[in-house]
This record gives sequence, C-alpha cells and structure tokens, in this order.
Amino acid sequence: MIFHLGELFCGPGGIGWGATNADIGNDEWGIVHQWANDFDESTCRTYRRNICPDNPDSVYCEDVHTLDLEKLGAIDALAFGFPCNDFSLVGAKLGFKGKYGPLYTYGIETLKMYRPMWFLAENVGGLRSANEGKAFEKIMSDMKEAGYRIYPNLYKFEEYGIPQARHRIIIIGIRDDLPYEFRIPAPTGVMKTCRQAIEEPPIPADAANNEQTKQSAQVVRRLSYIKPGQNAWDADLPDDLKINSKTRISQIYKRLDPEKPSYTVTGSGGGGTHIYHWSEPRALTNRERARLQTFPDDYFFEGSKEQVRKQIGMAVPCEGAKLIFEAVLKTFAGVEYDSVEPNIADED
Repeated sequence: MIFHLGELFCGPGGIGWGATNADIGNDEWGIVHQWANDFDESTCRTYRRNICPDNPDSVYCEDVHTLDLEKLGAIDALAFGFPCNDFSLVGAKLGFKGKYGPLYTYGIETLKMYRPMWFLAENVGGLRSANEGKAFEKIMSDMKEAGYRIYPNLYKFEEYGIPQARHRIIIIGIRDDLPYEFRIPAPTGVMKTCRQAIEEPPIPADAANNEQTKQSAQVVRRLSYIKPGQNAWDADLPDDLKINSKTRISQIYKRLDPEKPSYTVTGSGGGGTHIYHWSEPRALTNRERARLQTFPDDYFFEGSKEQVRKQIGMAVPCEGAKLIFEAVLKTFAGVEYDSVEPNIADED
C-alpha cells in the first residue's frame, strides 16, 4: 500500500524527506506527500522546493489557528511535529499556558476529521515532564480519545547512527480498528561522529547554504582558549574573555568534540550559541549543521542565513525520521524487524 501523508507544522521537510524516502525493499509499500502546512514563508518555500516541487500548491503557508482543515483533503497518514517551545527544558516552560502548548490540538482535530490509518507526532524530550507530567498525559489521552492506539518513545538519535545527541519523543498512533501493533525499532548500534558527518565525504565546494559566519577578533581569540568539547564556562579563559552572565547555558561557545556525535543542533545562534568547529575558530556553516541533521547536500534551504539556521535547528533529522517510517511500513506490511521496549523516561 502507498500511504498518502499530510503534515501539520511541516518545517523545512526533515519528516517529509524521511517519509518519502522510506524504503523497505518492496515497491508496493511506501509513503507519498499529499499536503503540508506551516506558517513561515521561507520554511514553506524550502519544503516546496525539496519535497513537492511539482505540486507547490499542496503546501498551505498559513497560521494553523485560521487554517481551514476541511480544504486539506483525505489522507492515509498524518505527521505533526507540533512546535515545542513551551515544552522545552530550556526557557520559561509555559506548557499549555504558552502560545505553542495547545497547538497539538489541531493535530487531534485533523485525526478526528480524516481518520488516517496512522500518525506520527514529535516533540522534545522535555514534554514527558512538562507541567509535572500532566501535559504528556493529556496529549496521550486526547490521542486515544481520537481513536488511536499510541506507541510513545524517547528516541536518542545518536543511538541510531545520527551524528547528533538529539532526544525527542515520537509517538506513533495506529487507528484502533486496525489489527497492527507497532514496535519501537532497535538502535542500530552504530555511532557516527560529527567529524565523520562533516568531513566524510567533504562538502562540495559549490554546496548551497555553506557561507561561513564572520567571527569577530574577540570571538576568534576566545575560541583559541576553548578545547574540543569545552564551552565558555569550563575553559581557562583570560578575564577579558570571560562571559558575564548568571545563566550558564552549556552551549555558550561550545566547541564540538570530533570523536563524538554533535550536541543538539538548535535554531539559535546569537550570544555564543552557534555550534563551533572543533579545530577552526568559527561557527559551523548552515550546510555543516544540515549534515548533522542528515539532510542531503542537494537539499536547498530558502531564506536568509538566519532563517535557514532556524529551519535546520527546528527540523527532525532526515535519516532518523526515515528509520521510524520504515518501521511503520514494516508493521503494516507484516515484515519483522528488531525492536526494543519503549523508553519514555524523563530527560535528565
């Protein structure tokens, strides 16, 4: 069966790429794009260009609050990586009281309207402990009430060969009148370092989105004192290069450790929150960041350098999404695969 996928909060297409490239070695099973929605114009242009260049009108660049869900059309599957700002472990942790907390309800409404056979929902690991665990319980309850058996798991993507320590809760739901039981795909046992991701093979000289960020003389000098894997707090910095801040975010001027996966790629960049190269005194380019998110080199991001950085940081790693979608396809096709018990423990 070929599943027609709709996406809410589609971002630049990490989930879309993973879905449309999922392959279980049988052409009778696959996933194709049907429609998608996001509110950011440059993000929508990126998605159209890379995921559905022949059907640009299938991407609705609108605020989900005013989006007419009825015009989207029938689907077999739904993906919604609902914005996670208010469930993150960093920041105000507003949960359901925040601007973004209730956005998952549009996914629930879409499930009730179109009754797809299955869905994939994604959010940060901090969702598990948000609002003393009540947010996660409410979201799972609403998904069940919409008519789905759910299979949540905290995926640690570095355990699946993704060159980045990125921990995300992903919930697979299967319509409760269907006989299929999803199982959590087992980690691959392969660790890929950030050096391997960025250097093997070398990024082509003509690769798009690969402009270097200009670093001030002060930043270059500060980075000269920071060793691979260190940040501004645990490096031995001269007094004039120390950071005067009471908030000690670990990513401030943090250099990658080339022998490990990257730390989490985010959409931020100001105030020393760029991801910094392990040996060169500079921040990573957007193309290098995209490598850590496993986007292919021919994936072209639309927008300004800052807009592209945000798009890449908010995306789901392409190859990680692909692996999970392949497990869904195998579930429906009756193909066995290695699996593990679900892990939905709180983040540290």
